[in-house]
Amino acid sequence: MKAVSRLCWWLCWSLAGLGAVTRALKLEELFEFGEAAGDLQLPPGSDSTAALPLKGSLVYLEEKYNKVYNLILFQINTNGFVAVAEPPAEEKYLGKMPSEFKMIAVLLGDLDNSDGQGKVYFRHDSTPNILGRAADHIRQGFPDGKVEKPTNTFIVTWENMAAQGTPGRGDQLDTKRITFQLVVAYTASSAWAILLYPRNGLQFLYTSIGGERKLLESCFNEGLVGWFWQKQGLYFNLTSDDEASIRQLTKKTNAAQSGVWVYKIGSSPFFVEIEPGKVTRSPENEGVTDEPRYTTEEPELRQRHVAAPPRSAPQHPQIVVVDEDLDVNVFAYNPETCAHNRHKCSASADCRDHSRGYCCHCRPGYYGNGKDCVAEGKPQRMNGKVNGQVFVGNLPSPVRLSNNDLHSYVVANDGRAYVAISNIPDSVGPSLQLLSSLGGVIGWAFALEQPGYENGFSLIGGVFSRQAEVVFQPGNERLTIKQEFKGIDEHDHLVMSTDLDGRLPAVPLGSTVQIEPYKEIYQYNRNFIISSSSRNYTITSPDGDVQTRSYQWRQTIVFQTCPYDEAGWAGATLTTQQLSVDQIFVMFDANNHLIRYAMSNKIGPIRSMLHVCNIEEEMCESAGSCRPKKTRLTWLDCGWFRCRFNSIQFYLYSIHQNMFLSGPAEENRPVDHCQRGSHDCDAPQRALCRYTGGSAYICSCLPGFEGDGRVCRDVDECQQQDRCHAEASCSNTQGSFTCQCRPGFHGDGLHCSPTFSEREKTQCEQQRESAVADSDVPFSFRPRPVGRYVPRCDEHGAYEPTQCHQSIGQCWCVDANGQEIANTRTGPHSSPPLFTPAPIGPTPRPDVQPIAPGAYLLFAQSGKIEHVPLDGYIMKKEEAKPLLHVPDRVVIAVAYDCVEKMVYWTDITGPAISKASLTGGDVVPVVTKELQSPEGIAIDHVARLLFWTDSTRDTIEVSKLDGSHRRVLFDTDLYLYWYWNRDGPKIEMSNMDGTERVVLVKDNLALPNGLTFDYENQQLCWADAGTRNVECMDPHRQLRRNIVEGIQYPFGLVSFGRNLYYTDWRREAVVAVDRHLGKETEEFLPQKRSRLYGITTTATQCPQVYNYCADNGGCSHLCLPRLGGLSCRCPDTTDGQCEEKVL
Repeated sequence: MKAVSRLCWWLCWSLAGLGAVTRALKLEELFEFGEAAGDLQLPPGSDSTAALPLKGSLVYLEEKYNKVYNLILFQINTNGFVAVAEPPAEEKYLGKMPSEFKMIAVLLGDLDNSDGQGKVYFRHDSTPNILGRAADHIRQGFPDGKVEKPTNTFIVTWENMAAQGTPGRGDQLDTKRITFQLVVAYTASSAWAILLYPRNGLQFLYTSIGGERKLLESCFNEGLVGWFWQKQGLYFNLTSDDEASIRQLTKKTNAAQSGVWVYKIGSSPFFVEIEPGKVTRSPENEGVTDEPRYTTEEPELRQRHVAAPPRSAPQHPQIVVVDEDLDVNVFAYNPETCAHNRHKCSASADCRDHSRGYCCHCRPGYYGNGKDCVAEGKPQRMNGKVNGQVFVGNLPSPVRLSNNDLHSYVVANDGRAYVAISNIPDSVGPSLQLLSSLGGVIGWAFALEQPGYENGFSLIGGVFSRQAEVVFQPGNERLTIKQEFKGIDEHDHLVMSTDLDGRLPAVPLGSTVQIEPYKEIYQYNRNFIISSSSRNYTITSPDGDVQTRSYQWRQTIVFQTCPYDEAGWAGATLTTQQLSVDQIFVMFDANNHLIRYAMSNKIGPIRSMLHVCNIEEEMCESAGSCRPKKTRLTWLDCGWFRCRFNSIQFYLYSIHQNMFLSGPAEENRPVDHCQRGSHDCDAPQRALCRYTGGSAYICSCLPGFEGDGRVCRDVDECQQQDRCHAEASCSNTQGSFTCQCRPGFHGDGLHCSPTFSEREKTQCEQQRESAVADSDVPFSFRPRPVGRYVPRCDEHGAYEPTQCHQSIGQCWCVDANGQEIANTRTGPHSSPPLFTPAPIGPTPRPDVQPIAPGAYLLFAQSGKIEHVPLDGYIMKKEEAKPLLHVPDRVVIAVAYDCVEKMVYWTDITGPAISKASLTGGDVVPVVTKELQSPEGIAIDHVARLLFWTDSTRDTIEVSKLDGSHRRVLFDTDLYLYWYWNRDGPKIEMSNMDGTERVVLVKDNLALPNGLTFDYENQQLCWADAGTRNVECMDPHRQLRRNIVEGIQYPFGLVSFGRNLYYTDWRREAVVAVDRHLGKETEEFLPQKRSRLYGITTTATQCPQVYNYCADNGGCSHLCLPRLGGLSCRCPDTTDGQCEEKVL
């Protein structure tokens, strides 16, 4: 390999192969720019150039530039580069690199600043502050060598640049833009280039050159060299032909901070040299490494002579259990002052100076260690990779995992954690169900905090190492888990990596695993945390065989707090805490090759210490690991001591120098395990524990379950004959079943009778009967009419939306009372475009429990949707039951389509928008791509449209009900009628095509969580968790009134007749409010108590509304209603012709 090729390969790898996670560069961390900084500005255009006079001398790529005429001007160009000579026309070099002239290309492409929003600023600057900052960046990139402080700099900033010829709506609001900066710092003998790419600064990666999409590129180019025979000189390419290399410019570094790249570009007028910075991780992340996430092809490189620096192998530090006096340095604070280091704190933290250095502290409303801070109550996402080798059972060869994606989602307000790992082979997937502890550390990090106690992230932030060892009984299989948590990235996601090594017990494919709730004690020290526990689990094989087993668990977490604030770290007083974990769900999805874990976590004080000691003692003794010594003190490997003094027994938990005592207790004292909760019977909803005296008890399954009492399985009563009437359907439930008479029959399901009773005729039926009777009167008694109008009624007796008079050949629209809607009457043989519901419904299946027709409340509760029947306005609480179970999901918002009898919901763990029929059927995915946190959802049952909000993307979007033809309506100033943002809460509305956006309410709002609109009474209502009020207003007349005051913490809200129903987080209830009386009338408390989310109702009839979008309104794609008409709009992505128009 030539020296030139070796150099380029090493340099490209130094950019593309960096895996350490560092803090991303923020826009405000760029060097100051703009008119206030004294910058000059490049004229607008797509290929503008301006000259920048230099001060002093600068060495760049062999040549020394000084004050000799024609050698003191650097040329700044719109297209993202700086040249040392006036560049030719852009068609000479764009897409044709390397070029013939010398340049530094920060981001080279066909860029444009002629729209008035893009700017190119540049200046020469030798002020001490700028020189000091430049020197800091250089030292961070080259910490080992002596760095001479620069004497001069020039700074060029490309701000909000667009791609030339970018299509848009014409208002530039949808144009994607990029921002980046170049700082060249130099002395008389040396020069450095500092390239800065801020987080979220690269909104596009390609520009169009010669009709083709070409990637942006970054490089140093020497151009043509030689006097007689010219040839191409050094071409140092920072990026490759892979778009990932462009994305990594903001995510990687060679100078200790993501988005910052430092290169030494000249130190000798006789030798060509480009030397990249050497620090691929920040001091905050010292010791944290990762594998390269992608590689680059070896590009062609041409130069005359260069020495290639050696490439060092990546290091993989081991995580070990450490002694308490070991000084662990996972990341180190620089013992300086906040004046120079404030930017190293989180944007949501304050920097405080101490006697020996500075520390970062999260502000009120946020929690973390100051380096990483997240908003209280905000859901947290984690991303990472899983690697390693796992032996299964007695198989001699391991299953290898290589960069398997791990995604996690935590509902911080509930302490509920969800973890999913993809591309899991069937050979290891069933056994990985035993390893819920893989995500247990995530549950601990964001556990629900009891008063006075703090979860892992509150104490140590998001940068730490963890090693855990799991020993499975009775086979003594052992597996080690090593995890690196690397802080929060530019997307506000916690980044982690996982490595597995060891053996798991074999679990047959198709088996289910149930892990019992457990408690775990965490012992805290200044630089590390340790814990251990024993956990039980049950394996149920596909043939029904049940096995109960256990495993032992130890872990060490290593981290670094700020060493300069001894009293400020909460862990200094919280020496021990207890993590309680329940509602554990594990599943291997063989169809999609996914392993899923979910668990609820709570952190608080240690409870039932003696019981925990007994568990640990039994665990060690059963494993044969307790080794008696000559003294009366017996050491148990699990970390527990048992001391016996005569008939008194003490249990002590000892870790290093801390000891906790529980006792005394009589050695042979009888224990009622049923009352104490220390029995091994199945869960109380499935089994009964009966105390029989002494310390004995009996376990038995409850009615509707079968088993030995320790493991109880649900009995499917519907498989037994004659459970329900022959004319009824049977639905199995946990421990019971329900019967429901089929249509045409009535009764309780156990006994069904034909429905013969005739209901009272409706207004439409009475009018139709009267009209028919009048037309049958003999003509001799009165003159024969031209023709009488006979109303048309549907199968329920309601007026059909379209009514026609056959004799005069006219049709018109009517409301629910049969009254004609103005301006809808048409001439002979034509019909107005009115919406007509079409019956539809999938075949039943057990995923969704069918419910009888009628009005219901539907509300979301974490992993399920429940329904409560309504009798008028009264909730029939005794008949409430789940409609849909999705245990590994978090359902937020729900909406109902009265036409197809479908319930739609948003799921923030997928994330996804899905639907299912109330009559039973498959769960149907609707939108699964380009979502981050879908929360609000609304259905237009007339125009057949779906609207939703995404709080992470800050968008309101619309699509067809099947998810097709997606279009972003709003992506600015966010967080139809929509909610609020915390900085300036407001309620807004617009037409359904996004036009005429106005603010309805902005005063006296705090946290307006719930929002609903009553079509019948034209009232907009909201529930505010900040003001603790429910209010309504007429949006047309702007009349606002209080409905009820002093509520607690509302989330969802829905209107039904005279009532409002809202879900409350603190009461964990559905609350009914009578708007006319202005007071709460009742509440419903679900059997499982946890936070409730969105709520809606199922209407027995669709509201009769004029449909402007009948037959899609003549639009090619989206028909969006607006006041008095419609708009034809194109989706954001379309394959064919699309025409936008307003009708």
